[in-house]
Amino acid sequence: MHGTAGGIGTATRRTVQRACRLMALGMMLARSPGAARAAQPLRAEPVAERVWFVQGEAALGSPANRNFISNAAFVATRDGVVVIDALGSPALAEALLAEIDRVTGLPVTHVIVTHYHADHIYGLQAFKARGAQVIAHSAGREYLNSDTAALRLEASRRELAPWVDARTRLVPADRWIDGDTVLDLGGERFELRHAGPSHTPEDIVVFLPRARVLFAGDLVFRGRIPFVGQADSRGWIAALDALIPLRPALVVPGHGPLSNRPVPDLELTRDYLVHLRRSMGDAARELEPFEEAYARADWSRFERLPLFGLANRINAYNTYLLMEQEAGR
Repeated sequence: MHGTAGGIGTATRRTVQRACRLMALGMMLARSPGAARAAQPLRAEPVAERVWFVQGEAALGSPANRNFISNAAFVATRDGVVVIDALGSPALAEALLAEIDRVTGLPVTHVIVTHYHADHIYGLQAFKARGAQVIAHSAGREYLNSDTAALRLEASRRELAPWVDARTRLVPADRWIDGDTVLDLGGERFELRHAGPSHTPEDIVVFLPRARVLFAGDLVFRGRIPFVGQADSRGWIAALDALIPLRPALVVPGHGPLSNRPVPDLELTRDYLVHLRRSMGDAARELEPFEEAYARADWSRFERLPLFGLANRINAYNTYLLMEQEAGR
């Protein structure tokens, strides 16, 4: 699961080196003064009838916040509870299980993984220990078996201890799906839509038609700057455009508060990605150096959003590199 026994191959070295630079930046920022605040309590907030979510901090992962920086949600069915995403450490997952028991009194039967980023999946082992079935898109297999995943876990064990440690492990799905899938679980219809490659190749969004609730994973970062990383931003924009016509009543984003204004919030993430691609794409085509392009770009619409100062420059730089690749250079 953690890559080749002989180390990193030539074909993947450049990707892994880039991932290491991203991890180093993230860990450096996580040690910023803002990371020293007291841990946020985990408390379920109602979304709709028999639907709840817990909201992580608008911050980067740190020991102070236990890597509680993403959201998770759960739906009570007649047979048990279906969870969407597993949070960023085993301890957080245990706290979520306790909260699910307090709110519903029911066991967890399934966990649907929207994508295999650390802050959404390091809690999976706690759910597996309780007998839950893990469901994810098959494109997640490549990440799970990559050197990038192994390096990220190794770094997290150092930087997020004691919440992520030597006992924390990567957990594969019990059921890998391909394409769009409808699940009838305990009398509740869950529509799983493959939305990748976008934020990740394996992105899944979950639509609950009974309540018209959309669990958007990291396709939507509500009220804050998204983490773009090595995303396929063109695919991400297309995925958001495909979700807008659903007209959900509510959106549970991967990060940020519950949205009762789904279309504007979907549009905000989309418009940010469009702006990144337009400003950095023009620079890449004209061979303008990144620093000059970044200084010239108009960030006024987004600069007051949380995490702009921490995430925007690296988002812009990764988009600049992506636009160079798309231009064939």
